[in-house]
Amino acid sequence: MTTNDVIYSILDNNLSRIAGIEGAVLLSNDGIMLSAYQLERDQAERIAAASSGIAATMKAISREVDGGRVIRQLVEMNERYLCIVGCGEGSTLIVVTSRKARLGELGGEVVRASQALGEWLGTPERVPAPKPS
Repeated sequence: MTTNDVIYSILDNNLSRIAGIEGAVLLSNDGIMLSAYQLERDQAERIAAASSGIAATMKAISREVDGGRVIRQLVEMNERYLCIVGCGEGSTLIVVTSRKARLGELGGEVVRASQALGEWLGTPERVPAPKPS
């Protein structure tokens, strides 16, 4: 079984329980799509790129207010929910559902999936190279 198979299995086992699940994207903190669940690749890549900015903004705000690690972010739209949660070191899971999803169930399952993925997603954050003197 490959790492991609394990990742898909973890996503499927956790996210398929959520009412109204439409898909998920696993991305590195620099916005690169690592894996997609029930989404077309092009759409998943666009969601990854856009969501990385949201995740980075929330981390920056948390640092500014000494809030600690950001556990989960929820974006409510007229027709959809978007749940953003960190996974492992330097990865983020984005889950898209219809408004049929129950928020408690959505939040709980997404956090469980991210915890299960943590050991498989050890993507370290990129550190800027030192500037030449």
